[in-house]
Amino acid sequence: MADGVITSRRESQLRFGAAPKPTPRADRRFYGANRAFGRFGIRSFTPQLMSTPHRHGHIELNWLTNGEMEYDFGGKRVSVPTNRLLAFWAGLPHQTVRLDEAAVLQGRQINIYLPVDAFLLMPQLGRLPETMMGGGLICLEPDAVSLDMLNRWHQDYRSGRTLRADIAKLEIATTFRRAALTGWDVLLPAWIETPGERHRTAAPVRYVVAMVRHIVENLGEPLDAKSIAAVVGLHPNYALNLFTKVMQISVQKFVVRMRLIWARSLMMDGNLSIANIAYQCGFTSLTQFYEHFRKAYGTTPRELRRDVVA
Repeated sequence: MADGVITSRRESQLRFGAAPKPTPRADRRFYGANRAFGRFGIRSFTPQLMSTPHRHGHIELNWLTNGEMEYDFGGKRVSVPTNRLLAFWAGLPHQTVRLDEAAVLQGRQINIYLPVDAFLLMPQLGRLPETMMGGGLICLEPDAVSLDMLNRWHQDYRSGRTLRADIAKLEIATTFRRAALTGWDVLLPAWIETPGERHRTAAPVRYVVAMVRHIVENLGEPLDAKSIAAVVGLHPNYALNLFTKVMQISVQKFVVRMRLIWARSLMMDGNLSIANIAYQCGFTSLTQFYEHFRKAYGTTPRELRRDVVA
């Protein structure tokens, strides 16, 4: 009888909000090593003001159910529409500075935190990456997602089941792909899309966005400081320091990280040999690939593939 009561209570907790914490993933170590790239996450909470601006390594998605909320992005204030999905690069300082009574008393905010490196490697996103990385603040079309879909993603993430969280990520990626085709509303124009604008932060961001785009488009090719700096016509030392300042990670570590994500994706979804994947993703030797992969994920490529097949 006692066991039955305990089981019933646990079932009730699972059904009515006290969900288990997500199961630790192999890439937890990967994202925990550097704050430039945060881990994937979804939160549902009562909207609240922020005392100071902050920044983190995500593409952030916000949804507000009721009331009015206002953000400050680098001195520019933007009102957030309700029941629309807002998206921006959280690597630039941002702060919630105003909430009305309806937002505080009746509102709910759902935030999705998508690692920026995973976003940059999503296929067929058109101008979305450079728009977002250039400081643009966009709002997806009203029919892009629904509150029910957001709640389902949140439940998938909180389920503690890796496969459910992965499905939510795939659906989010599909939502972005659809937005790339159908368009979006601009709440704050991307600096990279406004030639001639003289903003003290705009030029460095433009340079870094151009370097990021070059790296992502040429991961399988040799990439060194000189060739990356040449894309923006800067001295290599200055370009590298600028990149580190804006991205909060060095160019070298960024390149390795992007190559590892690409390689891991190929191992999960394809049947190429591990050696072919390593060289296709720009690693100069299999030994180098194994060393970086184990350091990032705490396992070897062979062990990961074996676990996936099993």
